[in-house]
Amino acid sequence: MEALLHAGPACVHRTTSGLDFNFKFKEKRNISSHRLYKFELSHHHQLSVSTKGAHQFASRLSSHSLVAAAAAADRSSFDLSPPPVDHDFLDTVALSGAVISENGVIETFQNDEEALTAAENGAVVVDLSHWGRIRVSGEDRIQFLHNQSTANFECLQKGQGCDTVFVTPTARTIDIAHAWIMKNAILLVVSPVTCKGIKEMLLKYIFLNDKVEIEDISSQTSLFVLIGPESHKVMETLGVSGLVGQPYGTHQHFSVNGMPVTVGVGNIISEEGYSMMMSTAAAGFVWKTLIDLEAIPMGSHAWERLRVYRGRPEPGKELTSEFNVLEAGLGNSISINKGCYKGQETISRLITYNGVKQKLWGIMLSAPAEPGSSIVVDGKKVGRLTSYAMGRKETEYVGLGYVKRRAASKGDKVIIGDNIVGTLVDVPYLAQQSMPLKSQTQ
Repeated sequence: MEALLHAGPACVHRTTSGLDFNFKFKEKRNISSHRLYKFELSHHHQLSVSTKGAHQFASRLSSHSLVAAAAAADRSSFDLSPPPVDHDFLDTVALSGAVISENGVIETFQNDEEALTAAENGAVVVDLSHWGRIRVSGEDRIQFLHNQSTANFECLQKGQGCDTVFVTPTARTIDIAHAWIMKNAILLVVSPVTCKGIKEMLLKYIFLNDKVEIEDISSQTSLFVLIGPESHKVMETLGVSGLVGQPYGTHQHFSVNGMPVTVGVGNIISEEGYSMMMSTAAAGFVWKTLIDLEAIPMGSHAWERLRVYRGRPEPGKELTSEFNVLEAGLGNSISINKGCYKGQETISRLITYNGVKQKLWGIMLSAPAEPGSSIVVDGKKVGRLTSYAMGRKETEYVGLGYVKRRAASKGDKVIIGDNIVGTLVDVPYLAQQSMPLKSQTQ
């Protein structure tokens, strides 16, 4: 589709032959009036004029004065300040009954049970705009992220994506980042609690000759995710059926009411479903469209219940300096043979010598439990509960926790705290992970 980008005083239309520019400027002889002039800039920077009376202005306007705007259009449109909107997106959803926190997070639409049911057999839409979005650009961006995280970025092409894990030099977990490989940048979606720290960490590792730029674009963009088996039908109705059935991380750019929207396969919590990033100006229209297509809105309270039930680790809970990336079960995000990267030596040693001592499990609980509680088998402490939430029903209680590998396995009973009975179970997010084998490092 044609993308409409707003670049300062000009509107820029991307075309097959180059770029169209619509300039509105004040004439000196009448500073209160404006005139709209239309220009076309070819890929070879040849300037032509299509508005009557604009030739005199064009004679004073070199095509190279438009190159800056052309460069902006060729970059991700998410660099640019979004156009002003009359009604804030959060104000709009508040009018529909949403409860919003002081930090601008939609907590609930007062339909948590309905939303959780729809996540299993329908389609739900969740506003994750409070999550972090970091744009990494510059000629060396691929090699830079290749060295700073666990995934193999060098094997990815434009339009593809992956999950990668930021770890400490000893492979302790910081966060999982979902990455989109765009034409001139890589977008990283990270947790709201780690965004600032990850940006600062990446900046610290940019050396003098590195051609890398790091930008937090969270406030300039909005992020929605679609979850559930019916989300494919929503995509087809929207006219983006080309993404249905594509590999995880595949993404494309579209235009909605002249504003850019990027849609990708996967939704942070699952390799199925979709993610949608757009300018803040487009958020209200896109959200309404999804609701009109019968996607059920879900707030952060239900999202947390779904996260625990699905088994997606979270920074500060399952992802901390206490646990390494293999213990967290994040095998799909780890490249063993890509060469040197932060944490690589520790990861290789753990695999080679079978040094992973504990494993992250889903736990079905007999009653509510407190995160941080001990997990006990045969009177001995063997682990710790890291997350707790109600399940899909109010009578279900679910948790996540680390348990020593030799102490228990799938289906075994454990004791949480004083007397809460737990059963170790596979959870979807962790079950889809493929852990590296010893032979892969040899």
